[in-house]
Amino acid sequence: MQFDEEEVRRRLDYDSLIPAMEEALAAFSNGEVAQPVRTVVPVREHGGFFGVMPAYWRALGAKLVTFYPGNAARGVETHLATILLFEPETGRLIATLDGRLITEMRTAAVSAAATKALARPDAHVLALLGSGVQARSHLDAISTVRRIDDARVWSPRNARRFEGARACATAEEAVRGADIVVTVTSSTTPVLRGEWLSPGAHVNAVGACRPDWRELDDETMRRSRLFVDSREAAAREAGDVILSKATPVAEIGDVFAGRARRESPTEITLFKSLGLAVEDVTAARLVLERAPHPPR
Repeated sequence: MQFDEEEVRRRLDYDSLIPAMEEALAAFSNGEVAQPVRTVVPVREHGGFFGVMPAYWRALGAKLVTFYPGNAARGVETHLATILLFEPETGRLIATLDGRLITEMRTAAVSAAATKALARPDAHVLALLGSGVQARSHLDAISTVRRIDDARVWSPRNARRFEGARACATAEEAVRGADIVVTVTSSTTPVLRGEWLSPGAHVNAVGACRPDWRELDDETMRRSRLFVDSREAAAREAGDVILSKATPVAEIGDVFAGRARRESPTEITLFKSLGLAVEDVTAARLVLERAPHPPR
């Protein structure tokens, strides 16, 4: 079976995807998921990256993904992907899915799940640093777990065109007084400074997926209680973690499994998201299960 992006869109929603991500990441941190750290091949002459992400947990599959930051200036999506699902019993290919929207939605769903678990219950002011597709999906997903009364967005490019959030002239203006902060930029140098963060704020850091890239300065890392999706992946891929020498207190799956939590209402919590193959395979399985005649 083949599913294009519109077919994926019709079958995927945050109400089901967020709890599915919680369950998958709890299973990952419980050691139930077979999944290596992704393989990333640089395409240096074109400024891109090609990643291979296999996983097995309830479903068997792999995502093939490309990341070309320069595509934004060309009017092309920066992330493009295809997800393959196989029959676990035989290894037979049973589905091919367009993975761009799955990547977009599962990333936002994981951030929303982290926000649900770690942000204060009364959090209602959201700051988005970045104004691309991930900023839009994060606004939609986080709005399902917290009532957002004040959404702000900053971007060096086109924040003024972003509907549903107030455009800010600077990143500092967006972040000051925010309860929830999301960094979804392609920046390789810090855009968020820890001195701007209010006590009790929660940060979802989604960009900076290479070991020499950063979105967060050292003060942000020093002031925050750090959670990651994978300790192993963070130690190899997350420049914000590697370059600051920050130590994660737990994986986010430990939070979903009840082994870790926010310690006090005034502490700053930080979830550094890199994205795991089990998220893609789980989301693809949801799409497949909602097909009119899923393969047996």
